[in-house]
Amino acid sequence: MLQKRLSLVKSLNFRVILFIVAFIFGVVFSVPSLMQSESGKKVTLGLDLQGGLHMLLGVKNEVAIESRIKSTAASVKYLFDDKEIIVDDLHVTESGEIVFELLDGDDVQRVKKLLAKEFESMEMQESGLIFTLTMTEAEKERIKKYAIEQAVDTIRGRLDLFGLSEPTVAKQGEDKILVEVAGIKTAADEQRIRDLIGKTAKLEMLAVDEDFAARVNTMSEDEANSRGDVILTDIKTPEKYLLKAIPILDGSMLTDATVGYGEDNLPTINFTLNSHGAKIFGDFSAKSVGKRMAIVLDGKVYSAPSINERIGGGRGQISGNFSTEEAHDVAIALRSGALLAPVVIEEKRSIGSSLGAESISAASFALIAGFVAVFIFMLVYYRTAGLIANIALLANLFLILAVMSLFGATLTLPGMAGIVLTVGIAVDSNIIINERIRELLHKGVGVRKALKEGYEKAMRAILDSNVTQVLVCVVLYAYGTGAIKGFALTLSIGILASMLTAIVGTYGIYQMLLPRLEKAKSYNTWFGINKDK
Repeated sequence: MLQKRLSLVKSLNFRVILFIVAFIFGVVFSVPSLMQSESGKKVTLGLDLQGGLHMLLGVKNEVAIESRIKSTAASVKYLFDDKEIIVDDLHVTESGEIVFELLDGDDVQRVKKLLAKEFESMEMQESGLIFTLTMTEAEKERIKKYAIEQAVDTIRGRLDLFGLSEPTVAKQGEDKILVEVAGIKTAADEQRIRDLIGKTAKLEMLAVDEDFAARVNTMSEDEANSRGDVILTDIKTPEKYLLKAIPILDGSMLTDATVGYGEDNLPTINFTLNSHGAKIFGDFSAKSVGKRMAIVLDGKVYSAPSINERIGGGRGQISGNFSTEEAHDVAIALRSGALLAPVVIEEKRSIGSSLGAESISAASFALIAGFVAVFIFMLVYYRTAGLIANIALLANLFLILAVMSLFGATLTLPGMAGIVLTVGIAVDSNIIINERIRELLHKGVGVRKALKEGYEKAMRAILDSNVTQVLVCVVLYAYGTGAIKGFALTLSIGILASMLTAIVGTYGIYQMLLPRLEKAKSYNTWFGINKDK
């Protein structure tokens, strides 16, 4: 008995060793997911398996256009100040036109050249010293399209920074966004996610209109608009502020936002501006000593401090009686970037964990039933060769789970369908190989040559099929949404694993057992055929 074991060890080859290592690797790294242990990396369950939040968002593109026009107006004002060009009554009309009047006729040609060079997306009209800038239709369409794309990237960035595992954020149709977040268990968590997604996070710094600020409580919105002003309220109190509508600068110039604590030990948000924003901030504060500047976030005034001196360094602070969670979420929203256009929830569904449990149960039953049916068929039809194929199939399933666990991949219901399909694909390779070997044995070819030629002939068909399927999976993963990505991921991992287990591994086992095969008097036990040799 000992001699037989030593002989078996000596017959080990690199294919068998590789197969054994892969099998052990698969088992070891699958255990945390199978046992749901506290330690070790595990597969994350998707929305359809553990429940969560499904939302369809609409984007208000017209707001993105309005914001871009205001931002352009601010850039025009800064450009004129920088070039020492004096203009009167620069404002944005209700129809979205930027209007201003030059005070010096000698500046007309200079202004026309500057505007043509710096603002190509605006159409310019002049009537004497009065200039009107209007955004082109092509630019409006570009902004609408970009607003959708930017919203998808921004929302995905916010959810990633929030720490959620592989949320689905994808454009749907022309102006809709699909958001799916798994693992949301409580109403409080759901509301927090909705607030984080819907927060525009539009940061602006607006100058207080000191000339008419005392009349803010009796002034109408129309009168304020006619003066180029807006009336905004304080985030904490009913106090109103009369502010210049054209911002000094906005959140597009922000580079970082972190949570800090003020002198009262309450959370604050410290932000940093880029070099261009810091210069604008510094220049404005130097010219506005003794005046007030409001820090506005999503249309609410968080503070309106007086400027005592030039503020350099491009740093500022937002304080608004935040809770720690609120400050954290606002900082995330600011870091990930403001939404060019607000989003509205047009459809919302909360998927309960019980539905996910039913899906897991049904998919697990399908997987087990499929595996058992294939296992029995292979064992009955191909005998020992079927047993070898079943060992490879088991290793394949462990490898899929291990790889997904290591990369923290999300397992969805379509992903489980991909695993079930992999069972058929993996065993199909062995069926092709076994049939080739049986054909050669029937022709009287020796078992050594039959194994070699059987694998060589089957390899062409298997490689063509598997490579084609992997390429399709790559395309599905690149262009598909969450559910399709899950299917493509598990199927591609399964196909690649089957190349190792069903081809390399089984061939190595046959090579290890070749001395016994050559001594065999009947191939019925080994390959399920009645031809004796």
